[in-house]
Amino acid sequence: MNFVKLSIAILLCLLYGCASVPMESEKLSSLAKEYNPPASGKSGIYVYRKDTPVGAALKKDVWIDSKCIGETASGVFFYQEVEGDQNHTISTESEFSPNDLVIFMQSGMHYFIEQYIKFGAFVGGAGVKEVDEAEGKTELTGLKKAKKGNCSKPG
Repeated sequence: MNFVKLSIAILLCLLYGCASVPMESEKLSSLAKEYNPPASGKSGIYVYRKDTPVGAALKKDVWIDSKCIGETASGVFFYQEVEGDQNHTISTESEFSPNDLVIFMQSGMHYFIEQYIKFGAFVGGAGVKEVDEAEGKTELTGLKKAKKGNCSKPG
């Protein structure tokens, strides 16, 4: 009986807990949401995680081209410029291995990538998917920019 109660408590913490990551100032967050064009020859990537209670206790790493961008928590985003007119790989950790998304990115364009939480047999994993510009901008409205930093695992 105690095992069942403990299991339920752990599951509730995973579903409804709250993880936090270091955040940028409100000014930098607002500036990123102005969607200014990327520098010449560059593409801009917004990687975000919706502000939902499901998986809120989980922090998940994000990498672009095997370089750590940082850890996400519920309700945060990152912005990164990369070389335009070439493929780029956006990755996130999952239960057993990273999940990768490869996208050809044109210079001067912004790309919006949603990191989402998915639950597996033991712990919550994550995936990444591209969303269109309108959806991405709508989702970013209520989110805050996280500081780039260290990932918990190597890319």
